[in-house]
Amino acid sequence: MGQIPEKMRASVLTEIKTIVLEERPVPQPADDEVLIQVASVGVCGSDVHYYQHGRIGDYIVNAPMILGHEVSGQIVAVGADVDPARIGKRVAIEPQRPCRVCEFCKAGDYNLCPKMEFYATPPIDGAFCEYVTIQDDFAYDLPDSISDDAGALLEPLSVGIAAAQKGGTKVGDRVLIAGGGPIGIIAAQSARAFGATEVIVSDINPARRALAKTYGVTRVVDPAVESLDDLAAHVFIDASGAVPAIQAGIRATRPGGTVVLVGSADEIPLSVPDVAMRELNVTGTFRYTGTWPLARALVESGQVELDSLVTHVYGLEQVVDALTGEGAVDSLKRIVRPGVTRIDDPVAEARAAS
Repeated sequence: MGQIPEKMRASVLTEIKTIVLEERPVPQPADDEVLIQVASVGVCGSDVHYYQHGRIGDYIVNAPMILGHEVSGQIVAVGADVDPARIGKRVAIEPQRPCRVCEFCKAGDYNLCPKMEFYATPPIDGAFCEYVTIQDDFAYDLPDSISDDAGALLEPLSVGIAAAQKGGTKVGDRVLIAGGGPIGIIAAQSARAFGATEVIVSDINPARRALAKTYGVTRVVDPAVESLDDLAAHVFIDASGAVPAIQAGIRATRPGGTVVLVGSADEIPLSVPDVAMRELNVTGTFRYTGTWPLARALVESGQVELDSLVTHVYGLEQVVDALTGEGAVDSLKRIVRPGVTRIDDPVAEARAAS
């Protein structure tokens, strides 16, 4: 590998709706970590929310912070306890560091670790920068068949996998998904990979309904004109965060079925008799555990397609454009490439990559 510089460029959220390009020291890997030169970073709704509002629930940005947690790159250095043979490997990052010793970690539920350090969640920096570190076993090798962009999107795919797992999705199931955005489409592909024979996407946006049909969805529904009450879904996954969509999805779930809340609605009125008398299982998902090997396998086998989700690609100086969607009308997934300063045509770059 080439010489690692002492300084790197980083796109830093300094206050609400203010991003500043700074020069920062390149982080040094701890004994159990690797240093990764960042290739691609996906823009997540949480990044947009922190940029616009400076907080998500109890997570408040009180100091300058680097956003971005959907990451791929190449290992350029390793800590003292890591095999040097890893240098040069292309990897996808699971962007979190659990304590590994608490009761949740020991039970395998490390996503619930109270001491979790998660990229781009205050006060932990993310990956809109040129170099990052992560524990060695959370940097997963990527085969040549998976692009850097798709490698970064193994993170939202992990969200879709976690939703399918929490829903207990199995062969023959009918799965309803509210929301035809990136997570909804990824959740739909995950449900099909888990064996669902019917996958229905509900969205008020006709363009997103049309797009969902190109990803193996068996049916799309406009909830503004079509009732879902008689659908009898085995699993309902909300990827919208919209209260009416959640309520309609609960009504559309068959007795004994499972409701999985992935969206970010703060509060919803919940009919306890509706849940109790039909014995619905209502649960949420918080990140993921152990999903990267499966995500990688699903993409490598062709069961899940990620590259075509990328509609716009930006350089590090264009992070504000990536976060606000400037010039990205009807975008689906936006990518930042920290190794590039500026991309003149984000759409053409995305098409060329896919």
